[in-house]
Amino acid sequence: MAQVVGTSLPSNNLHTYQTGRAGSPLNPITRPVFSASLHTGTERTKAHLANLDKLLRKEPSPVPRSSNNRPIEPVSNPGQQPGVLGLLDGFSLARIWPDEVAAEMSPRRLTRLQQLLLSKQPEHSPRNHLGARWREYHGSRDWAGLLDPLDENLRREVVRYGEFVQAAYQSFYSDPATTKAGIRAHREVQLPDRFYTATKSLYATSSIGLPKWVDDVAPDLGWMTQRSSWVGYVAVCNDEREIARMGRRDIVIALRGTATCLEWAENVRDILIPMQDDSDSDSTSEGPPKVECGFLSLFRTPGEHVPSLAESVTEEVKRLMELYKGETLSITVTGHSLGAALSLLVADEISTCAPDVPPVAVFSFGGPRVGNRAFATRINDTNVKVLRIVNNQDLITRVPGMFVSEELDKKLRANTQVSGVLNMLDNMPWAYSHVGSELRVDTKMSPYLKPDADVACCHDLEAYLHLVDGFFASNCPFRPNAKRSLLKLLSEQGSNVKKLYTSKTKTLTLKIERDGEHKQRRPLKGNKIYSF
Repeated sequence: MAQVVGTSLPSNNLHTYQTGRAGSPLNPITRPVFSASLHTGTERTKAHLANLDKLLRKEPSPVPRSSNNRPIEPVSNPGQQPGVLGLLDGFSLARIWPDEVAAEMSPRRLTRLQQLLLSKQPEHSPRNHLGARWREYHGSRDWAGLLDPLDENLRREVVRYGEFVQAAYQSFYSDPATTKAGIRAHREVQLPDRFYTATKSLYATSSIGLPKWVDDVAPDLGWMTQRSSWVGYVAVCNDEREIARMGRRDIVIALRGTATCLEWAENVRDILIPMQDDSDSDSTSEGPPKVECGFLSLFRTPGEHVPSLAESVTEEVKRLMELYKGETLSITVTGHSLGAALSLLVADEISTCAPDVPPVAVFSFGGPRVGNRAFATRINDTNVKVLRIVNNQDLITRVPGMFVSEELDKKLRANTQVSGVLNMLDNMPWAYSHVGSELRVDTKMSPYLKPDADVACCHDLEAYLHLVDGFFASNCPFRPNAKRSLLKLLSEQGSNVKKLYTSKTKTLTLKIERDGEHKQRRPLKGNKIYSF
């Protein structure tokens, strides 16, 4: 359940570009590789067709009118032969070139593709003033009326929180080892939003371990078998203008996905267990709340040199609440994959950690199921708002538990004859249920990604942000004014991008390579690197 990187494109006469992104043994940098030589015949044909298509596009002439403002009918001459313009008017590219390809080969589309590929830093939807509506965007009404079609302000918020998770991935891969000295040292996090400051490192610890001889055999990969690993951070908005724009001071808790061997081992411990030792103390009408054994282990287990994730995040939230006492606050928990699962446990924990806890919302990307229906009821009762961003082709969002969608489950439970059987199954060890509202995107809606993209691409966080940025409504195509750069998507999922677009990037390779070298020498404008 980690962010998996795709493979690169094979080619001859290789040209590559750099992205300036740090690699690691677990997360190697894969760069799309493009051929420098073009298929001249085919390319020239397509170029001629595109230019001809552009030539044929013309504005309609105004209809001539008489003195009494009535339209003048054209005089027809049956014996007149059509001229050159008449022949051109009857000419259609669709007769010799498929409609879809002709549209994607249009000069307007290629110009926009060049802009998306060569943008030096990520673009976003307009940063509008949220003001009095911030609670609505934070989920006070479960995002009713904002998801389909997707509100532009909510789109920007979702993408922005996803980039906080990307910063967690980047910080972990740049320094994955966890030692006593490393925990006490400062850790750098390059935040995507310059208005926020990182205040706390978060660690997750596995309750299981591997034999010591594993480290002896592969000492260089000790970080893969360590029990405690850096999993995310807490950040707070400290810019007065941004606080005024958002309508409150926002506290963000960002959590990455699976990265180490022991985290993978915890993922497969998918038996539901009670959240509390005394399971009757907080039972609901569906029984005691239960969550996946492995997720709960990573959340509650303390490390040799660090407290548990539950303890760390609770202490930091209490500290920030006291520090900014009297101000309007919000708490936003965001995560991808395993981080999405831990986000629910974090939100549940902090929602009751103190009196008058600020509104808590969860924005999760590609998250698996975490608990049973009683756990979902518990989340709703504590007024935690959850927005799950789900890709139709992402298999991780359908596990663990029965391989059935939530829509089908609701339909079956509406049938009185079937609902009784399902209620009995709720007591089974694998009776999982999703929590909260859902924003569903689809890989097939992207004009750039292949409709049969592999599992890694469908679960990739950058692919998620690309799909959210282009999503307008479930019954509408990918929005043509999507602003997110394709550079990172090409670098991580180049094998899943349509060949039509990878071939067009051949002419841009030199410019992209030059931009990549510039990014390595100089951080992106507006980003800050924090140590804590």
